[in-house]
Amino acid sequence: METADWLPLMIGCLGGVVLGLAARVGRFCSLGAIEDASFGAGTARLATWGLAIAVAIVGTALLGFLNFLPVSRVFYLSNLVPLLSTVLGGFAFGVGMALVGTCGFGALARLGGGDLSGLVVALIIGITGYVASSGAIGVLRARYIGETPSPASETGLAHIVAGISGIPAGIVSVSAGLILLFAMAVRLRRDTSALMWGCAVGLVIVAGWAATAWRHDVNFGETVIRSYSFVRPVGDSMIFLMTSSGTALRFGAAGVFGVLIGSLIGALWKREFRWEACDDARTLKRQILGAALMGTGGVFSMGCTVGQGLSAASVMAVSAPFAILSMIAGAWCGLQWLVNGSVVGPLLERLRWR
Repeated sequence: METADWLPLMIGCLGGVVLGLAARVGRFCSLGAIEDASFGAGTARLATWGLAIAVAIVGTALLGFLNFLPVSRVFYLSNLVPLLSTVLGGFAFGVGMALVGTCGFGALARLGGGDLSGLVVALIIGITGYVASSGAIGVLRARYIGETPSPASETGLAHIVAGISGIPAGIVSVSAGLILLFAMAVRLRRDTSALMWGCAVGLVIVAGWAATAWRHDVNFGETVIRSYSFVRPVGDSMIFLMTSSGTALRFGAAGVFGVLIGSLIGALWKREFRWEACDDARTLKRQILGAALMGTGGVFSMGCTVGQGLSAASVMAVSAPFAILSMIAGAWCGLQWLVNGSVVGPLLERLRWR
């Protein structure tokens, strides 16, 4: 295997290890952050996520300044942005997160800690992700809602601001990232662990862009430039395990294996590793449904909480805010239904309170 093949895979795996450690040791979790903010436990974990986005934005913009990353060829910027599909998929993904109790990335982290329900969730996400992307559901998606692009297709938010203001898009990205970085650092200034893990996750996203951009360059443009995501790559890792002699290991699958390794190390380090499973059939049914919603929704929205919430956000893709807000809305509705048995009541109460 040539350097152009194994080096990006090694970086992908090592980055996945850091992400797995962040989940197990640093409590880095998108649903946990939404749950804390929804039920009064604070916004520290949301701020940690915001810090990761800020670091990723600044680092990715610097890659562009150094001409190491051809931003216009990045997956989230070089494709049309089907907003209807993004919003519907993001909402479904959010509801699925609530039903499962975590996202696809979190399910892998649970599996690394010995929770066998994470295995079930990962398998369902991988299967339904493939069905939604290239199977029967994928055909319906492309035919009915996959071809409704936004007016800002093939550009990012920084490009839109640059077109209005005349400021170069790179400057816009760095400025936005630094402002967000300062705000989140001030919010977390007394939480050293959150600062460390938020920065580490952001740098992992940057490393993902760098690795795939380098491989794209040496392979004369044959490799798609993308960073971490955990919907389709989960299915890719399953395909590789089953047909490794006929299928090449990809960056995304390497990241999946890295998360499993990192979460295992983190669980052993904190002495939290133990074999677990679902408590009853009702819990298992809820998790299967939630995983199916995440697998399908993640493909519709072109990414999960990591794919859209970090990777797409780091390049300021148009799809990112729509996907993130839809996922938050779906997760909030799912959590309210699970906790209070109703979505309308808590929503009306919140509106009255405001």
